[in-house]
Amino acid sequence: MERLLTGTAKHTDGRLIKENLYREAGVSRATMNRTRSVLEEWSRRADGVQPRDKEVEDLKHKLTVQRTEVRRLRARIQDFESQLTIAATAVSELHVENQLLRGEDPTRNVSPIRSMPDRSKRR
Repeated sequence: MERLLTGTAKHTDGRLIKENLYREAGVSRATMNRTRSVLEEWSRRADGVQPRDKEVEDLKHKLTVQRTEVRRLRARIQDFESQLTIAATAVSELHVENQLLRGEDPTRNVSPIRSMPDRSKRR
């Protein structure tokens, strides 16, 4: 019982439940149920705030916050990739326009533009 209450469980996940109490003690469930004094003490000491459960809830909350942040950042990346594509197209069009204004043939010495890697396949 003390190991569970202090958060130093050796044989269970540390949650403050009766199943963990008898497993941590190394006795059968029937043996635990016959010791009313132990169960009463367990109920008295384990009721209320359970540090292990609080820790799990805190971690779940942090995970939710981080997943939200990842979604937000992925959306920003997609926006930046779209802006980059638009900018590259504009630069290419301006380059051709400059060549025409200089009287050069824009079809001469044409090199293909490399496409951007598709990031959606990496996820």
